Amino acid sequence: MDLLNTLVEKGLRRELPTREEALAVLATSDDELLDVVAAAGKVRRQWFGRRVKLNYLVNLKSGLCPEDCSYCSQRLGSKAEILKYTWLKPDEASQAAAAGVAGGAKRVCLVASGRGPTDRDVERVGKTIEAIKEQNEGVEVCACLGLLSDGQAERLRDAGADAYNHNLNTSEATYGGITKTHTYADRVDTVQKAHAAGLSACSGLIAGMGETDEDLVDVVYALRELDSDSVPVNFLIPFEGTPLAKEWNLTPQRCLRILAMVRFVCPDVEVRIAGGREVHLRSMQPLALNIANSIFLGDYLTSEGQAGQADLDMIADAGFEVEGAGTTTLPKHRADALAAAGAAGGGCGSSASAGCGSAGDAAEEGAGCGSHAEAGGGCGPCGGQAVPAPAEAEAEGAPSQARTDLVAVRRRGAGTDLAPNA
Repeated sequence: MDLLNTLVEKGLRRELPTREEALAVLATSDDELLDVVAAAGKVRRQWFGRRVKLNYLVNLKSGLCPEDCSYCSQRLGSKAEILKYTWLKPDEASQAAAAGVAGGAKRVCLVASGRGPTDRDVERVGKTIEAIKEQNEGVEVCACLGLLSDGQAERLRDAGADAYNHNLNTSEATYGGITKTHTYADRVDTVQKAHAAGLSACSGLIAGMGETDEDLVDVVYALRELDSDSVPVNFLIPFEGTPLAKEWNLTPQRCLRILAMVRFVCPDVEVRIAGGREVHLRSMQPLALNIANSIFLGDYLTSEGQAGQADLDMIADAGFEVEGAGTTTLPKHRADALAAAGAAGGGCGSSASAGCGSAGDAAEEGAGCGSHAEAGGGCGPCGGQAVPAPAEAEAEGAPSQARTDLVAVRRRGAGTDLAPNA
């Protein structure tokens, strides 16, 4: 296909595709799917070889969130039967993190439900970061605590944080259909604060909330403009007890096309298959590794992932290798920019015009529980689109009724007496 040849050439040059090209990827047929995966795989291998970065989640504080994000099992008013507990102590969090590191995780993601941290919360998380780094040499730590106030990103950086996660989740035009308690602009502001502090920005999206192809392209272009170093791609987990419990809009083929579009638009960033991969990609997960270079190991915040050993076996069987602690994840040009930003205390290419591999280069708890989508949150209507009628859903290969048998609520790990899954 001329389209795919063009996208590969642009990806190898870090050149921005046109919106029409990005939309065309999402519109390809199932007959063309393997060609799409192969093309995205060429771009992935150019910048990341056959390495897979493993990330491990530690849920510092679960449930009881005051935000109303429709997709989230921890949202205000959620009836989802999830674990609920207050802050883990630093030694408890460090112990949980050690399980992931022992399983091969290179980055530990510390997540807490809530609108955003107080200064006391930042101090508490700082002590947790210090404890984890003291006991696990070389591990990266990413914090995900919701909306940041002025100065908090700098304090997290000084405590040893390497990155900050705050997902945009969907397009600006449709964001109001997800939550009323904070705005899309609030999320953008937090990502920019992380950049300005010299932290690596981690920001992604949730697919499967009833959004259009245009919405998906809009949010990925916004992530490129924000220059996120890592882009978690979440697939909605429709938790019973949340407003979007019956939103089953994804097929494995659709998920692969979305991942490919993200790779073409952001060719040289860490693309992570995040929450919902087991539920929606299912047996197609190994194929997705040809596009994405990063996954979460084991469980998510409030849902169970597949066993950690199964993840490791999948990576090996698909012909990939786990990225070692001594390997730099990002391509040299991005790693150098991040190091310079950290040293200067400034943003990592935070100019909005730069983007994550812009055309110029070619010449180079969001608010609260909403920020935890990468950890397996549920979903909300994106712009209020209606759920497809049963006949439409069946025609698209999606079940017309909620498949609660595919969603396993987490009952182990941090906050429990059971060992974590790693």
